[in-house]
Amino acid sequence: MLIVEDQEEIRELIRVTLEFENFSIDEAANGEEGLRKAQRTKPNLVLMDVMMPGAIDGLTACSRIRSDPGLSGTKVVMLTSRTDPRDRAEGLRMGASAYLLKPFSPLELITVCQKVLR
Repeated sequence: MLIVEDQEEIRELIRVTLEFENFSIDEAANGEEGLRKAQRTKPNLVLMDVMMPGAIDGLTACSRIRSDPGLSGTKVVMLTSRTDPRDRAEGLRMGASAYLLKPFSPLELITVCQKVLR
C-alpha cells in the first residue's frame, strides 16, 4: 500500500492505523513522488490526497496511475476535505475506486481499504 499525503501527521495517522491490520506500507509526500513510487513498487492500493503542492495533484496522479498498464491492478482511494459532489464525481471519473472524506475515523479507513481490495 502507498500513502500519498503532503501532511506528515496525516500520513503518520494513516500508517499507524493500517499497520494494525498488517498492511505493508510505503509513503510519499506529493504527487510526483507518489507516482514514481507507485510505478516502482506496484502497490495493490494507493491512498491519494487530492490537494497537494507541486506539479501533480492527486487527481492527476490518480489519472496517470489508472492509465499506466503496469499499474492496472492498483486501486486508488482519494482522500480529501472537498465535500462538493462535483469533486467526488471528478475523482471517480479520474479512476478512483473510492472517495474518502477527511476527517475520517480509523475504522472507516480500514473498512474502505478492505472493501476496495476485495
